[in-house]
Amino acid sequence: MTTYTAINLKHRPAPGPISADTFEVVQKQLPSLESGQFLVKQSHMSLDPAMIGWMSADTKSYIPPVAIGDVMRSSGLGEIVASEHPQFAVGERVIGMMGWTEYALTTGQGLSKVQPGLDAEMVLSVFALPGLTATQGLFNVAKPKAGETIVVSGAAGSVGSIVGQLAKADGLNVIGVAGNDEKCAWLVNELGFDGAINYKTDNIGAKLAQLAPNGVDIYFENTGGAIQQPAFEAMNAHGRIVVCGMISDYATTSPSAGPNWIPIIKKRLQIQGFTMPDHFGEIPELLVKLTPYVMQGKIKYRTHVLEGLESSVEGLNMLLIGANNGKLIVRL
Repeated sequence: MTTYTAINLKHRPAPGPISADTFEVVQKQLPSLESGQFLVKQSHMSLDPAMIGWMSADTKSYIPPVAIGDVMRSSGLGEIVASEHPQFAVGERVIGMMGWTEYALTTGQGLSKVQPGLDAEMVLSVFALPGLTATQGLFNVAKPKAGETIVVSGAAGSVGSIVGQLAKADGLNVIGVAGNDEKCAWLVNELGFDGAINYKTDNIGAKLAQLAPNGVDIYFENTGGAIQQPAFEAMNAHGRIVVCGMISDYATTSPSAGPNWIPIIKKRLQIQGFTMPDHFGEIPELLVKLTPYVMQGKIKYRTHVLEGLESSVEGLNMLLIGANNGKLIVRL
């Protein structure tokens, strides 16, 4: 084979569902390698909510937008099939930003080797962006203490589910927020959360008061939307709000209104947004923190796998409405 398929960003998406014509499917020639380069055949791609923001024209965000005409940005896992790099050998697997493409030519910058024997779906679900984000946000931003109560929105998602399990393992009362009864049951019955709220059908304020009668110490925000105001109102003095994502507003023209700031003063709340690109240099330390929880069986995960590169557009729209059950992965 001398050609391969990639998907480029053709234009910025309009608010609402992302249409297929936002992208352009292209055929490219397999490249020749120069010294210090290697070629990766990607086998699995991760689809993450942050990708929706990467397509916008916002140049003031934490990462530059994907340029029109460039391969759509995403992280993935693949095997080295050709190498002119002394530190990367044919047959080794790597993980990192490779984009919507079957093959990626690279010098290795931003890529990490994957330990032999580890399942690709497990790596992308736990040891890649979801697990790193959860570990950084919970331990280094929220700074949890045993006995506290944490509310996690998007709790059945790839990041939220790990946040909740880590918090539960460390002795917190964990309440998850999800969008259907099946997800809520999974949080409680499989992951060990203390309670769950279906934000589409439950009376959120009443359910939160029932599950957290002594208030909320940490709110881990992944989605925004209906849970935001009740969680904010339930915060205890000196509570911490970790703002990791706001997917409910990613595809809207008018973001929802935020809470009034007076309670921030009265309760001395700490509110901090964070993104993982600021912490890529800390990945080894984050993995050291996360790995024992995984090895002790305290972290469960599930995946929602789509087949084929061109299913990625469908996957982004699934993220927007929460239609995926588990970490969303494209198998090439």
